[in-house]
Amino acid sequence: MSNRPNILLILNDDMGYSDLGCYGGEARTPKLDGLAGGGIRFTQFSSTPRCSPSRASLMTGLHPHQVGIGILTGYDGPDGYEGNLNRNGITLAELLRAGGYRTSMSGKWHLMRNDYLVDPDCDSRPEHRGFERYFGTLCGAGNYFSPRMIVRDGRFIDDEVRNDPDFYYTDAVSDHAVDFIDRHFRETPGQPFFQYVAYTAPHWPLHAKPADIARYTGRFAAGWDELRRQRLRRMIDLGLIDPAWQLSPRDPAVPAWADVPDKPWQERRMEVYAAQIDCMDQGIGRILDALRRHGQLDNTLILFLADNGGCAEELSAEWGRQAAGREIGTGPCTPDGRPVRYGNDPDVMPGDESTYQSYGVEWANLSNTPFRLYKHWTHEGGIATPLIVHWPAGIAARGELRHQPGQLTDIMATLVDITGIRYPEEFNGRRILPMEGASLVPVFEGRDRDVTLLFEHEGNAAVRCGRWKLVRNFTAATSGRGGFDPADRRGGWELYDMDADRTESCDVAAAHPRRVAEMAAEYDAWAARCGVIPRDDFLRAAKAWRERRQ
Repeated sequence: MSNRPNILLILNDDMGYSDLGCYGGEARTPKLDGLAGGGIRFTQFSSTPRCSPSRASLMTGLHPHQVGIGILTGYDGPDGYEGNLNRNGITLAELLRAGGYRTSMSGKWHLMRNDYLVDPDCDSRPEHRGFERYFGTLCGAGNYFSPRMIVRDGRFIDDEVRNDPDFYYTDAVSDHAVDFIDRHFRETPGQPFFQYVAYTAPHWPLHAKPADIARYTGRFAAGWDELRRQRLRRMIDLGLIDPAWQLSPRDPAVPAWADVPDKPWQERRMEVYAAQIDCMDQGIGRILDALRRHGQLDNTLILFLADNGGCAEELSAEWGRQAAGREIGTGPCTPDGRPVRYGNDPDVMPGDESTYQSYGVEWANLSNTPFRLYKHWTHEGGIATPLIVHWPAGIAARGELRHQPGQLTDIMATLVDITGIRYPEEFNGRRILPMEGASLVPVFEGRDRDVTLLFEHEGNAAVRCGRWKLVRNFTAATSGRGGFDPADRRGGWELYDMDADRTESCDVAAAHPRRVAEMAAEYDAWAARCGVIPRDDFLRAAKAWRERRQ
């Protein structure tokens, strides 16, 4: 067996910073809690604010605009916004495979254009980007009981899935990961493996198995106001949050729990969401059991994180009518002929595949305790993610916290550092961009790093340098139940002292104009280098492109 560790990278989808048990949440996550107890937890690690950009950055060690995923996987215009993972970088799977690792993936890919999903020759498919074996969904979301666009070994198996009454996507992702590990040790036990497990859970729709939902009956009856306070207390007790930091206010679009008229439906939304996380944790337990069977748990570097903060997106019936039949939908009917009821309707309890709902701004506000805002934004509610690292053979710490900041680009640099595989200047005859991140190995060992973190999504932007964070909003507000504060529309730069105020409650930009100017200039230089188009310019270009197509 090689002395290089196996690598198991686990990513989940649209989960808030504090949803796991070991980060203060109500969901039962004993397997992930156990990994945290046997390893380390990061308290200030950051994703990007959206799923596809995070996956692009995680896979390449570059910023998403550099590799074609400036927004999502629709074609959005010029270079950096093609919606397809381009060839400016090398993926983790390509790098590790070239260095002697066997590679496999199960789960959500979401790094190729929507109009290319059925093209087997698209070079953004996982099997063309370094993965020898793949099972999962190429698109961004869908029915958990009978998903569309599901692939095994290069072949769509939608009909097989729709004819399996026991199919549930989260279980299938876990079970294929177990199968890949077992096959690896049967076929090539002398090589290390890289396994990427990318869960869709707990991304909408709210679909979960009845037994998992039942475990949470009544668990959220106290409502979001009290549960946010309870979470904060647990997070302080766990050492994740400084007691001096203020709990961010309840979102202005959310009523006090005492005033909510549809409490049973609201509780049910969070019960299903927690059940989705619970099922994922059970599956991770089966993956860990496979590693134990082969005597490889200690020699496997395991990393778990989320792709962005909790998601405040509300699903309407009109959205559902547009989505039905697209790759993100589930069609107008279930396989057994029941109509699918799209949209967040309090008269329809979520959970079954004949429903298609989200948990909305109300519960996203709980998921992101104690932070502000959500997925899409570069405030902490949009980018703060748990990161659990477990590697008994390589990390001496057990159950410790690491407060040093980091971001997704650091994962590539870390794996290059640990494996000793050289990051190339060229790959497959093409020049590639140099890594943007810095290794986390010093942080594993309890040492500090001097890094600057930079972010942009849909005009929302941030710079993190030491204790200081510069952040601004662009995203248009929506009224009422959208959960987006109208006061944040096209705001200027805000500055926060993250040592004193990580919940971004007290903007000190006016007191530090020089620091704001220096950090803003650093952001502008980064944005120009990485192909970030100023949002107003982008919107004009996109409008002109659409008009040319008409």
